[in-house]
Amino acid sequence: MAIEIADFRQARKRLGLTQSDLASRAGVSQSLIAKVEAGRLDPTYSNAKRIIEVLESLSQKKEAKAADIMTRKIVSVSPDEGINEAIEKMRKFKISQLPVVEGGRSIGLVSESTLLQALLDKKGRKIRNIMEDSPPVVSENTALSAVSDLLKFFPLVLISKDGELVGLITKSDILEKFFQK
Repeated sequence: MAIEIADFRQARKRLGLTQSDLASRAGVSQSLIAKVEAGRLDPTYSNAKRIIEVLESLSQKKEAKAADIMTRKIVSVSPDEGINEAIEKMRKFKISQLPVVEGGRSIGLVSESTLLQALLDKKGRKIRNIMEDSPPVVSENTALSAVSDLLKFFPLVLISKDGELVGLITKSDILEKFFQK
């Protein structure tokens, strides 16, 4: 997150800090923070740098990570399963896409659309013959904002820890996170 001097007030408020809190953490006076936010004073380079470092550090700590909202149960199919097994899993778990996993790693994706098209085209009956490219795999420490950006282009994002798949995130998971009551 690139924070500009003009953004100090918004960044500070977004983090729930008072001017005194920010001043204390940055090692500057509260009056300096007030004057900078009011546009009455340009801080020295060293003071601006300290304030920006504090704001960026707190922003990174506060931002949710993939592990915070991922669904830990991964329902998947193998490439050698048939279309009917994939449809049954989707119905049973009320989901619309399944990662295709082989040897503990993602090799593809199958969705309701993929299955419907395969049935209409009378393509092969095995998942291997109809699967789409694998969705992205990110670390459990990946910022939620990065996962959200990926979800603009992919129906789901897989989460890994030490090379092992440990969860997944869909658009629905993101919406649920932001609209919890």
